[in-house]
Amino acid sequence: MSTHTDSPSMLRPAVALPFLLVALIWGSTWWVITGQIGDVPASWSVTWRFALATPAMFVVAMAMRKPLSLGRSGHGLAFLVGLTQFCGNYNFVYRAELHLTSGIVALMIALLLVPNAVLARLLLKQPIQPRFALGSTIAILGIGLLLLHESRVAPAGGKVVLGVAFALIAMLCASISNVIQANEVGRRVPMVSLLAWSMLYGTLCNAALGLVTSGPPVLPTSAAYWLGTAYLAIFGSVVTFPLYYNLIRQLGAGRAAYNGVVVVVVAMVISTLVEGYRWSPLAIGGALLAMAGLVVALSARKPST
Repeated sequence: MSTHTDSPSMLRPAVALPFLLVALIWGSTWWVITGQIGDVPASWSVTWRFALATPAMFVVAMAMRKPLSLGRSGHGLAFLVGLTQFCGNYNFVYRAELHLTSGIVALMIALLLVPNAVLARLLLKQPIQPRFALGSTIAILGIGLLLLHESRVAPAGGKVVLGVAFALIAMLCASISNVIQANEVGRRVPMVSLLAWSMLYGTLCNAALGLVTSGPPVLPTSAAYWLGTAYLAIFGSVVTFPLYYNLIRQLGAGRAAYNGVVVVVVAMVISTLVEGYRWSPLAIGGALLAMAGLVVALSARKPST
């Protein structure tokens, strides 16, 4: 178990570079996703993303010489992670971005730490600190102002409320995945191996969902679509997930979670530059409140894991 005194400084290149790389890549993926939706049903776009990511993650596990055998309980956990993280979470994120700008969705998903704390309290008996509750409340108020701005500028017929609902369900799915990985089985199996099997199960769930909700597979011919899918699969999934979980091991979950704040900044900047996100005093105030709340909430989390 790491402590605040023995965990490495975030300023060390070995820590700072992966931290920034993960933030930049994940911050950019929110915009790349916008090119994967619309012409192709969301479930099939998610299927193609993880159909590409899965074999690459198995290659990473083998290159790291991690055992691929998980045992029955390990495969059960991998299936649940695949169902919640790589199927449920991403399907609803993609659907949310049909109705909200990518930066707003990224900011809502950053509130993942709230259900994480609640579920960890219920399932793992981990306490919720008052500072965390205060910061979370501030962040929620800020996001409320941003969504109010979004509803005011939405075109006639826009479905902001539906987008918010999809983002909240995505956040809940990711939270369930985060918490169940912290159980005894999750600590016993190699993380890279668990991710590989989870992506495989998630891909199968995505394909089944695609068949049920959208019919036969849709294979686009656009080179831009497949370049975006490859970027999301390799950089947005295979490169970043192992780096992020390594950061958790080095820094502790609390300090590693600050990565989510940087991701939001990157996503909002990109949304402003390429999606034409329009800032009003209401939106600026909401963004500042949300970011301040996230920092307050995360500063209350213990750096030990």
